[in-house]
Amino acid sequence: MPKDSFLQDRLNGVAYAFKGAFLLVRTERSIKIQIVLGLIMTAAGFYFDISNTEWIVQTMAIGLVLGTEGLNTAIEKLSDYIQPNHDPKIGFVKDISAGAVMMVAIAASIVGLIIYLPKIF
Repeated sequence: MPKDSFLQDRLNGVAYAFKGAFLLVRTERSIKIQIVLGLIMTAAGFYFDISNTEWIVQTMAIGLVLGTEGLNTAIEKLSDYIQPNHDPKIGFVKDISAGAVMMVAIAASIVGLIIYLPKIF
């Protein structure tokens, strides 16, 4: 079987990434909530006419939350596959993963407050 070209490898990688993103959105309630919040913040950005720099920071914050949520989901699924029964060590790993999402979400919320509080008040 011939080895795929560099371009074909990249296209396959992108296709797998889209498949993964689709599966994440289709199957996980938490990511759906995060996407809705991201869309609300995007609408707020248009409404308050935020600057280019604010758009960049807001987009990065939303992307970090969504990406971290995806990694958390992957860790949870892998943990459940490795140990389907309750295990304190697996629970520890899952709690740390969820804590990482919480830290990023708090930071993103602070970004939102810094951008929007001066515009609201």
